[in-house]
Amino acid sequence: MQFTPTAIPDVILVEPRVFDEERGFFMETWQARRFAAAGLDLHFVQDNHSRSAQGVLRGLHYQVQQTQGKLVRVVAGEVYDVAVDLRRGSPTLGRWVGLTLSAANKRQLWIPPGFAHGFYVTSEAAEFLYKCTDFYAPEHERSLRWDDPQLGIAWPLVGGAAPTLSAKDAAGVAFAEAELLD
Repeated sequence: MQFTPTAIPDVILVEPRVFDEERGFFMETWQARRFAAAGLDLHFVQDNHSRSAQGVLRGLHYQVQQTQGKLVRVVAGEVYDVAVDLRRGSPTLGRWVGLTLSAANKRQLWIPPGFAHGFYVTSEAAEFLYKCTDFYAPEHERSLRWDDPQLGIAWPLVGGAAPTLSAKDAAGVAFAEAELLD
């Protein structure tokens, strides 16, 4: 596996070694020793799997308690995946990083605790998997506005159309009003 820091160094692009052959392919997506050797000694407690149609934007979510680190990947389709730094005192507070994750490129993204996370589906549909370091706690979940001008996230909106949002995501707060994380 190759571990590459992004523009926000704590957010890590993980590229597994893929063994392609005539029958298909094989790859390790998680291996505790390899991740620990890369400085990511992680303990996961929950796996999630979602399917979304093109134009759906999920996020930007975070928890103010029971903060979650997430290892994310796409197993069908393609998404634009975004992490926003909400760590109080961080030199990259308020900055974001976005990458395309797809079934074809097999990339994964490690998003540590202290970040808001979201993704936008650019393909006809996408299936998204993520491993979490803490349990989902809806009472502690918050959402940032996906289109906050202060953040200026360059979402690759298909045809320039507004994304499909849940009611919770449509009610997200601006970064300036967000509860920051310690």
